[in-house]
Amino acid sequence: MSVQRSGVAKQPAYDVAVVGGGPAGLAATAAAARLGRRVVLIDAGAQLGGQYWRHANVSSAGPHDHVGHRDWEVFEALNERIRRHRQTGAAVHVAATQVWFIEPPGSDAGEPDWTLHLAPTCGAPDDRMPRTVRADRLILCPGCYDRQLPIPGWDLPGVMAAGGVQALLKGQRTLAGKRAVVAGTGPFLLPVAEQLARNGARVVAVCEASRIGNWGRHLPTVARTPSKFAEAASYGWSLARARVPYRTGTVVMRIEADSSGEQVGAVKLGRLGSDGRLRESSESLDVDLVALGWGFTPALELVSAAGAETRVDVDQSLVAVVDEEQQSTVAGLYIAGEATGVGGAQLALAEGELAGIAAADATHLERSRVRALRREIRRLRAFAVAMQRSHPVPPRWSEWLTPETLVCRCEEVAYAQVSEATSDLAATDARTLKLLTRCGMGWCQGHVCGFATATLAAAGQARQLNAEDLRPLAKQFPCAPIRLGSLLEH
Repeated sequence: MSVQRSGVAKQPAYDVAVVGGGPAGLAATAAAARLGRRVVLIDAGAQLGGQYWRHANVSSAGPHDHVGHRDWEVFEALNERIRRHRQTGAAVHVAATQVWFIEPPGSDAGEPDWTLHLAPTCGAPDDRMPRTVRADRLILCPGCYDRQLPIPGWDLPGVMAAGGVQALLKGQRTLAGKRAVVAGTGPFLLPVAEQLARNGARVVAVCEASRIGNWGRHLPTVARTPSKFAEAASYGWSLARARVPYRTGTVVMRIEADSSGEQVGAVKLGRLGSDGRLRESSESLDVDLVALGWGFTPALELVSAAGAETRVDVDQSLVAVVDEEQQSTVAGLYIAGEATGVGGAQLALAEGELAGIAAADATHLERSRVRALRREIRRLRAFAVAMQRSHPVPPRWSEWLTPETLVCRCEEVAYAQVSEATSDLAATDARTLKLLTRCGMGWCQGHVCGFATATLAAAGQARQLNAEDLRPLAKQFPCAPIRLGSLLEH
């Protein structure tokens, strides 16, 4: 598909375009600019840093804008390098801007390079923003978002994604609740609980669905990443000092309303047996905040729009296929960070720098640095795989659903409707299930319910989740929200 550009002035071409201002995007921009390439960095945020180095709101930020952030000195160093490149003209930063469509080289528009169509983020002015950006090489660093699973009562006010709770703390210095439970699986639960406790909330429990013993099979890998162990230990020590219970093999199986019936009042806990089956507990916790996190889902809308191949990763998420230089299956397109597999900021930094070097055609000039980056990527990727295998999504999670449980909150589609579609209406895949039930057709476009919908479709056929189940959920046009008036101008 091509987009007409009548009436829109063409922008000068860059050597490299980088999309995403998180760790991977910053490292890629700094590397390519250092090697003499003219780089444009396009980011949805008003300030660089992405979700990992999310800045406090200007109106609420004090002298310690970095409070609650790890590796802040790394961000400051990268930000300073990019600032200097901007001063010399080697780098251009286009802020508060999203890419809503990508035209690959050789498309119907007849351009010899990548053409990115841009739109301002919600509320951002667009009078000085270019409509399009062209570049010889493209590096996508789109990041990821919280993976969620439906739970009875998860549509009540006071239930949030763990990442959203952390974003409020980092970005607005705001507590989402005073008495909280943090539940799901994965190491990310620890910093969220620690930051809640440190900022004055009473964290009544961290409920981890997996068991620490799962790490026993991966001790050699853990030994090669001592910084990760030290990070987890520091969070554990902070939670112990705050007297926050850490319960393994435990899930929130039901969320109940308070006496008003209008917000969260309590959670009902369940225990997972060694066979993965849920055993209901009599224990209930009074809370006003439930922070849920089941890992992360890479944001692949732009990856799909560019035509790059994808595959299913160890954690059942769809990820981009890349080679040893971070190049995708499409020539001239490089991908770095969580889009190649969720692995954390350190891995994203290494992948981003390698992508920047490769996109600058400088791997032959940077042989020693490239070898070091590849070793680092292999080491950190091995740890990411160990983490994903130690903290899987519970295979029998659908057993805690009731017929009335909403699977898609936007379209208010209940589990009973999904079950009927898979059992009686021949919904054999996620796409058909979406068409029959409207799961994933609402405001979030499947970002919240997409994984659950695809998993339920596969389970309805008694088979494993595969890439074809997930790929339709990653395809979206436009790739970002755009005003109709702006769309008509293209």
